[in-house]
Amino acid sequence: MSDSNDAPRKPARKKVELDPRFLSYKHVWVYIEAERGEVHPVSWELLGEGRKLADQLGVDLVGVVLGPPEARTRAICEEAFHFGANRCYLVQHDALRDYRNEPYTKCLTELVDTYQPEILMLGATTLGRDLAGSVATTLATGLVADCTELVIEAESRCLASTRPTFGGSLLCTIMTQRHRPQMATVRPRVMAMPDADASRRGEVIEHAFSIVETSIITKILQFIPDDTRDKPNLPFADIIVAGGRGLKKPENFQLVWDLAKVLGAEVGASRPVVQAGWAELDRQVGQSGKTVRPKLYIAAGISGAVQHRVGMDGADVIIAINNDSNAPIFDFAHYGIVGNAMQILPALTEAFRKHLAQARKAG
Repeated sequence: MSDSNDAPRKPARKKVELDPRFLSYKHVWVYIEAERGEVHPVSWELLGEGRKLADQLGVDLVGVVLGPPEARTRAICEEAFHFGANRCYLVQHDALRDYRNEPYTKCLTELVDTYQPEILMLGATTLGRDLAGSVATTLATGLVADCTELVIEAESRCLASTRPTFGGSLLCTIMTQRHRPQMATVRPRVMAMPDADASRRGEVIEHAFSIVETSIITKILQFIPDDTRDKPNLPFADIIVAGGRGLKKPENFQLVWDLAKVLGAEVGASRPVVQAGWAELDRQVGQSGKTVRPKLYIAAGISGAVQHRVGMDGADVIIAINNDSNAPIFDFAHYGIVGNAMQILPALTEAFRKHLAQARKAG
């Protein structure tokens, strides 16, 4: 019998201390993305997550609002307070009326250099990705893109940013230890939407920004809004019925549409299904598609690989249908049905149709 003192010991963890150069960098910033006065919901989601990080660090949560000199631009600051911000930096200038990389990068970089935030977060939208990359390059700091989790490493005060890698087959955690600010982007619907508190108030700090229009290379000739008619809106759907390769052939994907129609749901799809041409790209859920947080997610014939999971495991309720009892999706689904999706989907469709008809009669 061996003495317990002879057991191998784990090497002591090296203590990580905050670099003295970074002592002047404080507070958690969230860039509030707005176009024509409309705030992208990802900004409020980031404020909810930023509130947790700021509380852990014992610092303020700060919103950054850039836009034209209009009342609506200032009103966005008040909304940011409702979602948890303590203060807002407000920059109003005609050159910021519509997004252009050059003036927005110059303005946000100037704010960072002046007020020195510890952490800066942006939404991983088309606009946010463009701006984040330019700002990080200009500041010569690190940027972790498309994060799925953000936590504070207590000893070093570093932001530990987790994101999928190797095509979504692995998750890696990255920390920016030698540069500030620490920057991260997060896709819409990855973080939960916080509750708004209309009684919350905060401090608005106006920053004077100077730029000459003639020095800006890009010009806005015309603003043409997106035509969203008949386009899927998976990130904000309450119910999604999604189909995968387990449906065997494209004709069977109609069973997903049939159930979705009865439930008033959006239709989603896994990457193999989209690649096979059974569904359009706008309906792809997962690391290379949409991130969703519905109240109900029904996955038919989807194995549940990590690439798909990172796009939908924030759903309130997940129902999985798969004939393989060992499919990974059963490890995180709330309810599982082991069986043939081509038989189960029509049965569910008929059952829901009858139940909803009875409910309408009773109502």
